[in-house]
Amino acid sequence: MDLNEALYTTRAMRRVKPDPIPDVVVQSMLDAAVRSPSGSNSQNWRWLTVTDRSTMAELGKLYVEAWDELNATFYAGAREAAISRGDKTLLRIMSSSQWLADNFKDTPLVVLPYHRNDPTGASIYPAIWSLMLAARSHGVGTTLTTVLGMFRPTEVAELLGVPLDKGWQNAAAIPCGYPLGRWGIAKRAPVHKVVYEEQWGAAPEWTVDEPLWTER
Repeated sequence: MDLNEALYTTRAMRRVKPDPIPDVVVQSMLDAAVRSPSGSNSQNWRWLTVTDRSTMAELGKLYVEAWDELNATFYAGAREAAISRGDKTLLRIMSSSQWLADNFKDTPLVVLPYHRNDPTGASIYPAIWSLMLAARSHGVGTTLTTVLGMFRPTEVAELLGVPLDKGWQNAAAIPCGYPLGRWGIAKRAPVHKVVYEEQWGAAPEWTVDEPLWTER
């Protein structure tokens, strides 16, 4: 797959099929992840893959609890506000996120990256993105979620045997599966609208009105 195609079309795929992902594909995703930059080459990460259905059922319960808590706190009133202003894009995203919560237990693979001594995430998140790009090259959809680490880190650790007393912290949970939706270029504001040159607030001299890579 062309690199630009992967960069431009790797989007959050929350709705995925329950079909299993072959081991060779999972190995490729993880091997790409650990080739990413690592501060001082410390490689202070561990990658936990979960496919067992009984374990996924328990993770699914925790995910629903975490998702409900997120909606009751940070996202309180967000849906009603989106409806009142007619924000169809946000409503679609919220519907997709709810679908993931409702079907998390049926996801064929979840990858949980753990890290320590990486307080800014400067090593773990580039590695996660490499994993997601590698997944895209195999036609596997992914999305980066953090609600389990935010609201149920201890319960997840107990379920999976993670030694939190050793300093390991969960960076994300990445559901993976063959998508029900279609790949495509995400709609974004034109790049020149969010870039400054030399000084804050100084617009660049150039403009890019359309994506510089297009699907063929």
